[in-house]
Amino acid sequence: MLVACVGNLLRGDDGFGLAVAGCLQGRVPAGVDLIETGTAGLGIVHQLMDGYGGLIIVDLVDRHVAPGTVLVLAPEVPEVTEPTMEDWRAQIADLHLAEPSRLLLLARASGVLPERVLVVGCQPRTFEDFEEGLSPHVAAAVPVAARRVHELVDELLLELR
Repeated sequence: MLVACVGNLLRGDDGFGLAVAGCLQGRVPAGVDLIETGTAGLGIVHQLMDGYGGLIIVDLVDRHVAPGTVLVLAPEVPEVTEPTMEDWRAQIADLHLAEPSRLLLLARASGVLPERVLVVGCQPRTFEDFEEGLSPHVAAAVPVAARRVHELVDELLLELR
């Protein structure tokens, strides 16, 4: 199982995933790898090449709910069949962005997407401007999300046995 935490500490609430990684550091069970990728999303795809049965991505999600709301999503990743150059550019080309939908498409196209994929996300207050530190609502959501990741890891490890 892989838990991949993404974000940018210099863009306000976008540091959420990295803050959750700090809570999880040294606290994940055997058989679970925890990585922080910042904004270099391609690192997740590279890590998946080691072979995993499950993936949990921790990141911001904008679902237009109250800031600090923690959500668990099961993304649907379409099959990728020989994309055209336009498809490649539109959907996958910017590999510096750690946007989960692009990463998951690339992982599917590379044949390394795990069977089970979940996103533990948090609704941000702000992430567009240069700003250090999390807003109070998102900071309060960090331990909530870390607990939820632990629960999901336990559930998925049981499923994958």
